[in-house]
Amino acid sequence: MALADRSFARRRLLTTAAALGGAALLGGTAHAAESPEKGPQQGPEKHWPDQFPLPNGFQPEGIAIGSAPFAYFGSLANGDIYRASLATGRGSVISKGPGAGHPSVGLKIDRHGRLFVSGGAGGDLRTVDVRTGEIEKSYAVGGTFVNDVILTPGAAWFTDSFVPQLYRLALDRHGRPGAVRTVPLGGDWQQGTDFTANGIERTPDGSALLVVNAFADGGTLMRVDPRTGAAAAVDLGAARIPNGDGLLLLGRTLYVVQQQQNAIDVFRLNSAGTKGTVITRITDPRFRIPTTAAAWGDRLYLPNARFDVEPTPDTEYDAVAVRQV
Repeated sequence: MALADRSFARRRLLTTAAALGGAALLGGTAHAAESPEKGPQQGPEKHWPDQFPLPNGFQPEGIAIGSAPFAYFGSLANGDIYRASLATGRGSVISKGPGAGHPSVGLKIDRHGRLFVSGGAGGDLRTVDVRTGEIEKSYAVGGTFVNDVILTPGAAWFTDSFVPQLYRLALDRHGRPGAVRTVPLGGDWQQGTDFTANGIERTPDGSALLVVNAFADGGTLMRVDPRTGAAAAVDLGAARIPNGDGLLLLGRTLYVVQQQQNAIDVFRLNSAGTKGTVITRITDPRFRIPTTAAAWGDRLYLPNARFDVEPTPDTEYDAVAVRQV
């Protein structure tokens, strides 16, 4: 089986037992339709759609939302980038990808309108100008599966799911990309024989990185020193994140998308990101294997990747919005 096929199959075959085990270790569940943690939604956003279609056959995975109410989605099929208005749900492809074998996986957008794209099994990092749709730069890092990305002052950081290392793309003070270097993961990092590293974020105080490790201790969060690559497990108590995918940090609240469990696990972190306390689990009947999350207003937006079905050119995909806690 080709590496790209094996990578996506690994995501589809995450076990039901692991999913149920992760659910059992969490506390109460918040059903998104009920939204008990927040009052009535205010402003014009309350009339915006909370579900909208993506192109058939698109195979979405990553999502990014910047300083304007537009969501950007990457395609696993061919690397295309699709932009949708959050106000209307309508959108279009604004950047053509490199083609089959070069997907767009994790995405982040900066204040300059530049998308940073993880190239998955294509083994590359890319930057895309969302105004023109042009691929500005492409870096062939030789990665086996470049999965997710987070922006920090001075760098964009990318995970590799099959090799214990991160990629650091240097950024100048204008956000322009420079050189890439590889940072090996050490310390307590445990590399599995299959899909291991996934989502990435910063700690609340910005001193370190947080990376999902699907292999260590039944699925956990690792705190990584960006200078050395040394990793240490974040104390999440009895909670595990065996299907942890995209991470989203808002203040000290960390949202962990548990894709195969059709859920978002929510933790309250301490400032240094060494300890997390379970807040709740968000579920929604509209979830169909969501993978990543981005925020606008008091909503979280997630693409449904539908890894539980065999993708075809006619497979339907969509994005959904739920309330933050």
